[in-house]
Amino acid sequence: MMYKSADGGAHFAGPTVVASVVAPGVVDPQLGRPVMDGIAGARVDLAPGPSVDVANGAPTGVGATDEIFMTWADGAAGLNHEQLLLTWSRNGGTTWTAPSVVPLPAGDRPVYTAPAAAPDGSDLYVVANAFTTPYRNDTSSVRGLVGQVLHAEVTAGTPGGWSSLHRGAVGDPRGTSQNGLTAEFLGDYVYAAATRDGVVGVWNEARAAADCPAIDAYRASLYTSNPLAPPNVLVACPAAFGNSDIQGGAYADPTP
Repeated sequence: MMYKSADGGAHFAGPTVVASVVAPGVVDPQLGRPVMDGIAGARVDLAPGPSVDVANGAPTGVGATDEIFMTWADGAAGLNHEQLLLTWSRNGGTTWTAPSVVPLPAGDRPVYTAPAAAPDGSDLYVVANAFTTPYRNDTSSVRGLVGQVLHAEVTAGTPGGWSSLHRGAVGDPRGTSQNGLTAEFLGDYVYAAATRDGVVGVWNEARAAADCPAIDAYRASLYTSNPLAPPNVLVACPAAFGNSDIQGGAYADPTP
């Protein structure tokens, strides 16, 4: 939904509906929050939240098209078939295009997304985190998480010809953890900012996080009538357990 101001934010009108959204994932019975990668997974409450950028001609306003781009992760196609959706407006939000799918590699399930428009509206970039494995009903099967940066040329206001500028190493999110050890943790640390020459972005990675079988067993037990006591992480787990990271990079416009 959108609120709109015509006086620099002194007053707002709305809300008006921009697009219908279906939150991805399922509510975990132990966490009471939505997850996508499996039981005891990382909470994804903000996956359907909108992320927005404007081709505003920064830093001076020269060359601005004022086109607005919005992305989110959507679950309308069902569990394990989530889509990265994009809509845009060329008239200040008065009308928006029907949501379109930003293509990801086969098997990638988008979690958090962030668009970045070149200030002159000539290019659109999207940074995305995605799970690479389907929803797991156990904690013993490998899970995958990847970060990536996508690019599209914007022609007459329409993005197209998507390509990949970066795809990180796949890591196992089971090696991440909330402080209470009962579930994984991945923040919504996905952002992007573009210039006329390229983009900078950040995303979550678990490539350096080590899975801990003792934690896997503990988390699985929470879904039974005989839960285990939490293990001593310093004794039972590899030193890299919990070592998730925020990665980032800068990438040039591939079609300057």
